[in-house]
Amino acid sequence: MAERQPSRLILASASWGRRQLLEQAGYHFEVSPSHVDEPTGEGIKDIRGFVQHVSWLKAAAVAPHFENAIILAADSVGWIDGQVIAKPADRDDARRILRLLRGRDHELWTGVILWRRPDNIQLAWQECSRVAFKALGDHEIETYLETRMWEGCSGAYAVQGLDDPYVRVVEGTVSNVVGLPIETLEKLLGDFRLQG
Repeated sequence: MAERQPSRLILASASWGRRQLLEQAGYHFEVSPSHVDEPTGEGIKDIRGFVQHVSWLKAAAVAPHFENAIILAADSVGWIDGQVIAKPADRDDARRILRLLRGRDHELWTGVILWRRPDNIQLAWQECSRVAFKALGDHEIETYLETRMWEGCSGAYAVQGLDDPYVRVVEGTVSNVVGLPIETLEKLLGDFRLQG
């Protein structure tokens, strides 16, 4: 007798942006944050391997709690000058990051894992978007910091779609910059559910 295919989709993230992307795409899902302590990325040389590893850690923390489901986990970080730009620790750190990014292009990398239970088949991929950041003056940075939109966001910013006044996605997708490449997910998730 064939095993019943997983119908539940579990988002292993507390990210509001990822939830919104899934809702807008019409997915029915449950949220089960991984509560994984994310590495800082200090000393990392392979950004692609880094986001893949962290997203896998998140999926691995949640998967054992579900017997028949697909776990979706993701990790997104900025990358500039060969260094990881993670979530700012506080307002001063956000200011430092914004000064580093202003007037420059940087990469935004997302690693994604789909982990199917109960057979534990996993599908992993990584996507990169190139983002141009506005050349903000010090006063503009302080104004942006007042919005608190930098809190909990890699790169100290939260992209506001195609008309964002601060950042422009030069290559790749806005959804990837938000934290979940929904276009690729839509292509892969249906087939992944049916395989096995």
